[in-house]
Amino acid sequence: MIKDEFFNKMEALGLALTFDDVRLKSSYSETDPTKASVETLFSKRVPLKYPIVSAAMDTITEAPMAIAMAKLGGLGIIHRGLDPETQAHHVKKVKLHLNGLIEIPITTNPEQIVQEILNKCEEKNYSFQSFPVVDIENKLIGIITKNDFEMCTDNTLKIKDVMTTIPQMITAPKGTTLEEAYKIILNSKKKALPLIDENQKLAGMYVFSDLVRLLNVSSNSFNIDAKGHLRVGAAVGVGADAMLRAKLLSEAGVDVMVIDTAHGDSKNVIDTLKELKQNYPHIDVVAGNVSEGASAKRLVDAGADGVKVGQGPGSICTTRIVAGIGCPQVTAVYNCAKAIRGSGVPIIADGGIKHSGDLPIALGAGAHCVVLGRGLAGTTETPGDIKETSSGRFKVYRGMGSLGAMKSSIASRERYRQDKVSIDKVVPEGVESIVPYQGDVSSVIHKMVGGLKSGMGYVGAESITMLQEKADYYRISNAGLAESHPHDIVITDKL
Repeated sequence: MIKDEFFNKMEALGLALTFDDVRLKSSYSETDPTKASVETLFSKRVPLKYPIVSAAMDTITEAPMAIAMAKLGGLGIIHRGLDPETQAHHVKKVKLHLNGLIEIPITTNPEQIVQEILNKCEEKNYSFQSFPVVDIENKLIGIITKNDFEMCTDNTLKIKDVMTTIPQMITAPKGTTLEEAYKIILNSKKKALPLIDENQKLAGMYVFSDLVRLLNVSSNSFNIDAKGHLRVGAAVGVGADAMLRAKLLSEAGVDVMVIDTAHGDSKNVIDTLKELKQNYPHIDVVAGNVSEGASAKRLVDAGADGVKVGQGPGSICTTRIVAGIGCPQVTAVYNCAKAIRGSGVPIIADGGIKHSGDLPIALGAGAHCVVLGRGLAGTTETPGDIKETSSGRFKVYRGMGSLGAMKSSIASRERYRQDKVSIDKVVPEGVESIVPYQGDVSSVIHKMVGGLKSGMGYVGAESITMLQEKADYYRISNAGLAESHPHDIVITDKL
């Protein structure tokens, strides 16, 4: 690739570079930036409609952020500072935010009383009133809908006396897609479509209102799975805790698990990766963090579906100062991407992104997507309340290696291999801070993606794959960096 010569020269000089050290070379372009495709992958089987993922941090990603990210086309990774059951609950909230295919519909039996179902709807605060009616073998024999309830004049009747029976119903076979279900419902003018298997047993259900929301123009940007549910990831650690979380996360429907450690090139990570892949072959597993090519190769050889790159580049991370290790992020991304070329395994650049222009630099170096922490901190969707001060509005942002995070969660201590260290002896590898409140996350993503597309236009890249192929770099001086920013003026508007 074009960039190989540049990075080979830097290696020969003994130099490793980060975002402020380089700029992309512009070249002849016929690319309209607004039409550039930013679709990519997070892992082998988990796509993204834009290359941004929210970090698995306790001040960044819980269900509200993950929902917002998936609805914008990206992905959120639920942090593991939560206990396993609560983390799985957050995953389930994301997966059930949109009801595409309802895999296990709430059913009733023909002998139940109408009033019992109405009471249950009120007690559980159900927002729906369509219930498939099944026999003792789970075979579909009818359906009762809102219309049936409204037309019933005696709520002491049994369900079998008021339900719509099979001859008047419309059904579809198991495996029917969203688009197929939508056409069937439109043609039949029914608002619910139960699915049945070859033995007439209930195998799921589609509801018209959900299909309309999923298939209309406004939701084309949603990152949804084949069943119409928002995609979501979750962080796990290593060993027994990872296995417990994996079981609960699998049951909740998680799309990808991320082995989230500060040092991904270690025996316990590789052992956990192999065990997860063996036990949950249907779920992608991303592993990290690493910053060396050989480390990335070891993870891929062990079965990783994605490799997370970045040791110490985050704005609230002090690993490089405390431990004295780490490779500047652009070189780290390039070296890891080069080491696993041809494997089909995506590289995820985790940390160090400060400006939208850092995205095309990271992706050009070989990343498929980036993880944002500080870039999303302070948005409405992050956990925690907005703090009102005389200086403005703020939210808390902290590293998972900060003292506060380590004190509040053993998972944070484990991430830095200090889970067996007493609280008063932990060595923090991060700090706590406050950041200005910056509104909804959608406005941040819009600006970041806009900057990325602009960069792709300058390079002449119509896709991220083309950006990786065409990217070439200048190494710049401190004067060049200063020249890159506004200078020698009084700024009168907010950047």
